[in-house]
Amino acid sequence: MRGIIFSLIIFASVFAEAQSPAQFEVDASWPAPLPEGWVNGHLGGSCIDSHDHVAVVDRRNISEKQARAYEAAPPIQMFDREGNLIESFGDPEIVPAFLHGCAFDADDNLYIGGSRDGLIQKYSHQGELLLQIGTKGVVDTTDGTASGERLNASRNGFYWPSDLEIDADNGDIYVSDGYGNRRVVVFDSEGNYLRQWGRQATPEESQEGVGGVFAAVVHCVEISNDELVYVCDREGNRIQIFTKGGDFIRNIWIPLGAAMTPDILGSAWSMDFSADPEQQYIFVMDGLNEKVHIIENASGETVSSFGRAGHAAGQFDFGHTISVDSEGNIYVAETVEGRRIQRFEPSN
Repeated sequence: MRGIIFSLIIFASVFAEAQSPAQFEVDASWPAPLPEGWVNGHLGGSCIDSHDHVAVVDRRNISEKQARAYEAAPPIQMFDREGNLIESFGDPEIVPAFLHGCAFDADDNLYIGGSRDGLIQKYSHQGELLLQIGTKGVVDTTDGTASGERLNASRNGFYWPSDLEIDADNGDIYVSDGYGNRRVVVFDSEGNYLRQWGRQATPEESQEGVGGVFAAVVHCVEISNDELVYVCDREGNRIQIFTKGGDFIRNIWIPLGAAMTPDILGSAWSMDFSADPEQQYIFVMDGLNEKVHIIENASGETVSSFGRAGHAAGQFDFGHTISVDSEGNIYVAETVEGRRIQRFEPSN
């Protein structure tokens, strides 16, 4: 039976108008086992389409020992609500290197990027390559290699992007170009450059919460129902909120707090919104502390947190990305040693 193997109790605050989710249970039966002979590598991202199909991007870096008897699962795997694998595709020679981040558009096309490459790609739901921005193996530096001087400026490529988000209104593509560069860059639905914002922060700017500057990795990007852009400043331990044009609105500090100097890992890894139309809460994956934080969107106050480091059901080992479906289920994809995706169901 789903959700009875392990329960995570979240002690929540009660607000005047609404109450936060009070309890989540991990569903250790989700997803179903992969086909015989397949093994996951690092899961670099997760995202959910309009039918609550959950996609993961897999770096296929299985161990030498595993490779003796098994094969790496395909780069893109898609599961239905029951956890059954319904689609898998991707040519390892063509998809971005070191897959990192994914997003669906309003037509359920899938966008992917890679944090060791300089491109993003758009695929149909069945795996047909529809659009590519950037050139495989070429990054946004003076000489196109990772050893060149970072430019933070390309209008037709990237330097190790981390995440993507598609504007449901017009199909614009927002990319957190954030492992080599320090920017959010926006393209239209045809792949034409529109605008960008962001640069490297100083330690003092990060501590003071200056907007539009990033401590290190720009690790996620999401668009809210009220058309604001939420960006993970991972090592800055904050979510920065902007207009679609890039004007800074405010910070949401993740529990390490504003006084922390940038950390090599940071706390603001990934986020998604609660399923209600008002998106009253955001759920943040804190990969440094291996916790999911539930934060009131309007106030930025952390209501509660759950999770801990470990390998058992409901625990995290490099909890990397977080996604929420239309029924309020939370999905956390783990990378490095975790190499799995877990589902947490609201039980109140």
